[in-house]
Amino acid sequence: MDAAGHLRDIGEPEIDGAFLASGAVARVRAALERDDLPVVDADGLRVGAPIARPGKIVCIGLNYRDHAAESGAEPPAEPVVFMKAANTMVGPYDEVLVPRRSVKTDWEVELAIVIGKPARYLEGREEALDVIAGYAISNDVSEREFQLDRGGQWDKGKSCETFNPFGPWLVTADEVGDPQNLALRLWVNGEQRQNGNTKDMIFDAAEIVRYLSWFMVLEPGDVINTGTPAGVAMGLPGQPYLRTGDVVELEIDGLGRQRQTVGQA
Repeated sequence: MDAAGHLRDIGEPEIDGAFLASGAVARVRAALERDDLPVVDADGLRVGAPIARPGKIVCIGLNYRDHAAESGAEPPAEPVVFMKAANTMVGPYDEVLVPRRSVKTDWEVELAIVIGKPARYLEGREEALDVIAGYAISNDVSEREFQLDRGGQWDKGKSCETFNPFGPWLVTADEVGDPQNLALRLWVNGEQRQNGNTKDMIFDAAEIVRYLSWFMVLEPGDVINTGTPAGVAMGLPGQPYLRTGDVVELEIDGLGRQRQTVGQA
């Protein structure tokens, strides 16, 4: 998207790990400055996730004190890490499917980090920030019974199909500014359920990337979901979990807005 809000054809086949690793962000920026990117007529087009085929989606749990409290958990001393299947990623306006036999499908608005360079054993914050290509919105959809009551395997409650609406935009780190001062909001059927700010994270974006690099190699195109503030269905009176026909809307300052209708798998 250019400064006037027009969509442009970037002239690259995909925005994926290879794109980020090859320095394509700088190539696209230079081409835009030369006015070499044609305007796209977006009418009738589906908006997909802004990253194609992430190598992995790494998630951080209980990363806001208010969410830890509503979950009945103590704030963690170290980041709580789990994985989410990469093929959960869908577009920001795609349908979210309640899994078969699900009774506790939940929502979570989250700031997502997109990795732009290989990262291993990072020592400090500046190194960590240097490998971040940009940020986006994730809805870390979760099935709480699968997650908590089926053997304690969190991945099972996180990896159902359509469980990671992503986008609409990948906003480069230089355009986001301070990632620790972004408001996050989520509504279900027009009723606001979440209203938080990334300044309230227990572990901030730089620390999350630095920490993870000591346990796994982060590759260009990898996505990190950084946790959600309070207001998920699990922590609300009556636990109003998602049902077919519900509409979920979520936004983060500067990163756009998502909208999903809930269906049945």
